[in-house]
Amino acid sequence: MNDTFLFADESEPTEVVNHGHWKVLIVDDEPEVHTVTKLALSDFSFNNKSLEFISAYSGAQARELIAANPDTAIILLDVVMETDDAGLLVARHVREELKNDHVRIILRTGQPGQAPERQVIVNYDINDYKSKTELTAQKLFTVIMSSLRSYRDILSLEQSRKGLEKIINASIDLFSSHSMEQFIDGVLQQLTSILGSHENALLASSSMVAGNVRSDADPHDLVVFAGQGQFAKKEGKPVQEVLNTDLLAAFECALDSRSIVYRDNYLVAYCCSKFTHGSLLYISGLPGQISDNQKKLIELFAQNVQIAYENVQLQHEIEDTQREIVYRLSEAVEHRSVETGNHVRRVAFICYDLAKAYGLSEEEAERLMYASPLHDVGKVGIPDGILNKPAKLNGGEWEVMKTHAQIGYDILKDSKRVIIQAGAIIAQDHHEKWDGTGYPAGKKGEEIHIFGRIAALADVYDALRHRRCYKQAWSLEEVVANIVAESGRQFEPKLVELFQQRVERLEAILQKYPDDQD
Repeated sequence: MNDTFLFADESEPTEVVNHGHWKVLIVDDEPEVHTVTKLALSDFSFNNKSLEFISAYSGAQARELIAANPDTAIILLDVVMETDDAGLLVARHVREELKNDHVRIILRTGQPGQAPERQVIVNYDINDYKSKTELTAQKLFTVIMSSLRSYRDILSLEQSRKGLEKIINASIDLFSSHSMEQFIDGVLQQLTSILGSHENALLASSSMVAGNVRSDADPHDLVVFAGQGQFAKKEGKPVQEVLNTDLLAAFECALDSRSIVYRDNYLVAYCCSKFTHGSLLYISGLPGQISDNQKKLIELFAQNVQIAYENVQLQHEIEDTQREIVYRLSEAVEHRSVETGNHVRRVAFICYDLAKAYGLSEEEAERLMYASPLHDVGKVGIPDGILNKPAKLNGGEWEVMKTHAQIGYDILKDSKRVIIQAGAIIAQDHHEKWDGTGYPAGKKGEEIHIFGRIAALADVYDALRHRRCYKQAWSLEEVVANIVAESGRQFEPKLVELFQQRVERLEAILQKYPDDQD
């Protein structure tokens, strides 16, 4: 073995703050090679991370260890071990079987003729080829340093790719209920990638939904909105519960100065906003001193990120405004009668509960919930004398009353908005009956849209449980008995079964939103 490798001069030790380890897998059947390699690299540090050595003494053991440690940065791989090509088979296994393209493979051989360099480089995906006799301590230092730089850059690119993928996916489905969370998670990955940081990150905000910030709200009452690393499961918690004293002080400084605060190995960036009192981005594990160019990039990034937030917030504001208008118009229709103030709200939540139990998707259940308040919008076309008559309607009056289903459909049918379209369906179908005896079209069974079938049961249940101008409120026992008796006639049997199973949950909705007169 080359003496210069074993006894090369060592540099003066320097005190380094350690922020983790780079894993190095040594694969060689000679124990002394492991000992000498560890000795030569004992004080090695890159990006404030030392080396963590893992030893394998055969190709078979190497395959097990690399599978168990997929975050290995470098493999120092001997060629000839239990077989003449054991090392080459390990390299092929890592790339082709484990699909690990990140780890840097450095082939070390004491018998270069056994595995010619040109043939190995062409046929195997390795990153360097060295003869053991030429690997002095200095050359080993050099090859490890260059390999770690490559590995670091590969991780950074992969982190950036994942972040971009999340942002692109969020852009495709911006209106989904989780799009904002997915978008911000991608933003955090992008920023940590830009800075070469792969540790902890979080975004804290006073509010992430436009229109919800009170003028008297304290801008220092921040909650965690998204997180990585140690903050990955802290969403929704106040920052006072998840941050230590020093971090809280840095957050306060960034919020008060409306700027970016840099500390030894982390930063806190203030993001201004039209809709909130401001958001804060926290990134830790910074790789050394941040350059002026990086600081400019961070500042620009923080500004652009906030613009992206505000675009999503605006979309939420538009959707919330549409839903509120639906509720208020529906309640205005209800107030034409001497009935309820919360009927439409209760029906909405009852519909959502039954829809989820029925097996509808979250998107469908929410659409039904937001559209169901429009079920009786057609009553705007019914004269007050009929609508508020305290006695039973005569035949002619009943025929007029039944027209409200078609009137409601005609009012809503031409809208291009999905909630209004769903409202048109519900207005038309919520008085159809499972046995075909309903109105306005006499639809039967599954000819009736599922939204109409669910809204029908929710509407009847709520109406029977509350006082009306023509009747007193029924007891729960009376209502359940009536709905069960109508199974297969007025209502779909499956829905009646679900109603019976969930009646306690539905009663809780009635308790939460009572009528003023109750």
